Amino acid sequence: MTQQTEILGYSKGLFLLANTDMWERFSYYGMRALLVLYLVAATSNNGLAWSTVDALSLYGTFTMLIYIMPLFGTWIADHVLGQRKAIIYGGFLLTFGYFTLAVPSEFIQGLEHQFLYLGLLLILLGNMLFKANMSGLVSGLFKEDDDRRHGGFTIFYMGINFGAFISPLIIGSVGETINWHYGFAIAGVGMLIGLTMQIVYGKLYLGELGLAPAAKVALKKQQPIHTAPLTKDEKDRTKVIILMSVFSIIFWVGFAQAGGLFTIYASEFTDRNLIGFEVPATWFQALNGLFIILLAPVIASFWVKLGDKEPEAPIKFSIAMVMLSIGFLVMVWATYNQGGDESVKVSMLFLIFAFLFHTLAELCLSPIGLSMIGKLAPVKLTSLLIAVWLFCTALANKLAGFIGSLVGDSEQQVENAFTIFSSIAIAGLVTALIVFLLSNKLINWMHGAQGKHCDDEEQKLEEEVAVVATHEGM
Repeated sequence: MTQQTEILGYSKGLFLLANTDMWERFSYYGMRALLVLYLVAATSNNGLAWSTVDALSLYGTFTMLIYIMPLFGTWIADHVLGQRKAIIYGGFLLTFGYFTLAVPSEFIQGLEHQFLYLGLLLILLGNMLFKANMSGLVSGLFKEDDDRRHGGFTIFYMGINFGAFISPLIIGSVGETINWHYGFAIAGVGMLIGLTMQIVYGKLYLGELGLAPAAKVALKKQQPIHTAPLTKDEKDRTKVIILMSVFSIIFWVGFAQAGGLFTIYASEFTDRNLIGFEVPATWFQALNGLFIILLAPVIASFWVKLGDKEPEAPIKFSIAMVMLSIGFLVMVWATYNQGGDESVKVSMLFLIFAFLFHTLAELCLSPIGLSMIGKLAPVKLTSLLIAVWLFCTALANKLAGFIGSLVGDSEQQVENAFTIFSSIAIAGLVTALIVFLLSNKLINWMHGAQGKHCDDEEQKLEEEVAVVATHEGM
């Protein structure tokens, strides 16, 4: 029997799902904050002593698969397991993956690399089953016309960002300053907490939600199959989605440097001394989650106040690319101040402002994603176009790892970083200009499907916050 009591006007099931996903993101972002640093750390410091090139290459491949594999997890949940079982099985795999990374080196001498790959594989398989199905469960808590829907997603995604904010501070600190494996162990404990909450309270607060595979439910309901050819409007909207997906590759290539090259730069070339305390390099990865929490309501309110003057999605995309480029120009300034001298450490403010501008860029880009696909995609092409968007995001993450690895391992790292940062900044500005010049055509191709205007300002604000807070819901 489902427990019907509510908190703040929402079912307890929403808060159960928000807490479960918060702990999963806590574990993932904590592990991600440590991964590159663990790979390049000397064996005397319990690391694997990889080259920067190899570490960033693996990081790119891993994050690429993080985005690609949930497509298969969605199919498995829809046709075989159901969303709830997929989440629980995925949670177990994630837990085992983090604890595999946590096994101390002295216990597995000669097998360190095998345990690394096994741990990452388990995390990929667990993420495949877990990630995409959480949002589906949250959606299932609300009817399409439920006014609380956007507010519910806001609560859910803010929980995600809270987990993303605190995990580098806790897991990163322990792993970086005490022992890498202890940090991975805390990630495992965090995932175990979320999994336990889901197992213990799922039946009570979620009832039958997500137990039956969605495809089987649809078959029983004999839902109609859409076989009619695409209309001209649908073809135009499909072109918009594909074009914006391709353009987004440049954005994600830049944004994904946060866990790769930016982490190396924070560790090696940033003066992290703060009143006698050395700030762990992993802490900088907490900035995005913190800025999302602080700025998402502000940006949402700004769009609402613009009313009919609120820019359409392509214009917001152009603004996002400009913001991304400004963030990299900040890093160009940082490397310029080093003058090619690797012994020179730059102020932490450079990275802080780079993360700030990148977060502002992300908040402008947020309408370009699954939210856009939901509004523009023809029903029978929705799954395919989601796959296109995720494929472009995954490709961008792989490219980000490759581009970041060009920093090399020689004495030219600062000069190489300068070249990488300036190249991405230029690519971002060029992309912004191209999309801006195409914006009228893209807006026409949307044929009014964005439906951005709403007479109820409070409801509009909830919708905007839900959209700009969904960077991890993609």
